[in-house]
Amino acid sequence: MFFFWLKKSVAFWFMPLPFCLLLLIAGWFLARSARRARLGRGLIALGIGLLLAFSNKAVGTWLLRPLEAVYPPIPEFAAGAPAPAPLAGCRYVVVLGGGHADMAGLSAINKLSDSARARLMEGVRLLGALPDARLVVSGRGTGDNPSHAAILAAAAVSLGVAPGRIIRLDLPRDTEEEARELAPVVGRERFALVTSAWHLPRATALMRKTGLNPVPCPSDFQAKSNPEFRLMDYTWDTEALGRSTAAVYERIGRLWSILRGKA
Repeated sequence: MFFFWLKKSVAFWFMPLPFCLLLLIAGWFLARSARRARLGRGLIALGIGLLLAFSNKAVGTWLLRPLEAVYPPIPEFAAGAPAPAPLAGCRYVVVLGGGHADMAGLSAINKLSDSARARLMEGVRLLGALPDARLVVSGRGTGDNPSHAAILAAAAVSLGVAPGRIIRLDLPRDTEEEARELAPVVGRERFALVTSAWHLPRATALMRKTGLNPVPCPSDFQAKSNPEFRLMDYTWDTEALGRSTAAVYERIGRLWSILRGKA
């Protein structure tokens, strides 16, 4: 519990937006001091510069693409065709949690975050080539609300997955806990591991360190670029800031795992 909240707290302040805001606030206070005005102006300039860089579309894509390029996507296949070679023999398709909103009146699939929805859709797609496989969904809930795994399961059913094919892991809060909870379910069997492409390198390393045998199946690609030059690809928006945030978060998470011997 302590390490979980320590990781979350430290990681939050190193995310691009909070970190840049800290620089700007510290710079503003220091700039009011006659003795440290120069340092304060420097911190303000650094905060503005970093925020502009992290919010640039090209920079966000550049930071995230190396993570998404580690594992190739599972190619398109026809319905009813044999499973692609990497998936042959997999009896489980594991979809890692990606968050949802507990908003009354929404269907399960509309409660899911964009990331969680993309992961689930890829998992359901892979199930089409693995008629004997079961879908494993994961994630804890908040308070008295349904768990994230329950929302994922309900969304999967709405997409045509038979309830009897679904296994829920309702307790994990992060990827490390998902690996521990998954071990008794899949044992040493090969299984399709579905998560966001940028999260997959760290998730795969954690699974293998736990003794599991995942087949990496990336989804939710964010660092997609156009083959031709477009000026709009070098402008700024909040989605670019989101890509930069994911890239920084994953690298901090991987470093944390390595320091603790978990990856």
